[in-house]
Amino acid sequence: MEEQTPQASQRKSLPVWVQALALVVLLAFLTLIGFSLKRTQQGPITIGQTVPAFTLTTFDGDVYNTADMQGKVVVINFWASWCFPCKQEAADLESAWRQLSPDGDVVFLGVDYVDTEPEARAYLSEFDITYPNGPDLATKISQMFRIRGVPETYIISPDGKLVDVKIGPYSSLTEILDAIDKAKTGSVN
Repeated sequence: MEEQTPQASQRKSLPVWVQALALVVLLAFLTLIGFSLKRTQQGPITIGQTVPAFTLTTFDGDVYNTADMQGKVVVINFWASWCFPCKQEAADLESAWRQLSPDGDVVFLGVDYVDTEPEARAYLSEFDITYPNGPDLATKISQMFRIRGVPETYIISPDGKLVDVKIGPYSSLTEILDAIDKAKTGSVN
C-alpha cells in the first residue's frame, strides 16, 4: 500500500460551492458571447422594419429624439470628416435639406461617425451644413443600424419604417429628392 505524503494530502479538490460558482460565471460569460455573436449575425436593419427610436445630441447641445418625429420623413446620414465620399454628397444633402425644410414634413439628422469634434465642426462649416448634426457617442446609433461604413443614409417613412438605404454617396440632388419623395408616398426601394 502506498503511503500519502503531506503534499499529496494537501492537494484536495476545491469545495463544491467554489466549483459551482466557477461554472455559473463560465455559463454567464458564454451566454454573453452567444448574444453578441447573434446580434452581429443579424445584419443591418432591413427595409420594411420599424426603426427603433434613438436620441441624437447635436454639436450645439440640442437633443433630437426620433420618437418625436412620427408623421415625418426622417433622413439619417452617417458621415465623417475623414471620409472623401461623404464630401462628394455633402453639398447635395444640404441643398435637399434647404429645399425641403420649409415644409416641415422632412427631418435630416447627420450622425458623425468615429471622428473628433474639431474636425467634424470644420467639415460642417466647410460645406455650410445647417441641418442637425451630432457625434455618434460610443457608436451606439451606428451599432443599432449596423452600418458597414460611411457614408450611409437611411430614410424612414412617416410611419417609422425604413423605406430606403443608400450605401455610399448619393450621386446627385435628384437622387436624394427622389428617395425622399418615395418615402413620403410610402414606396419601398
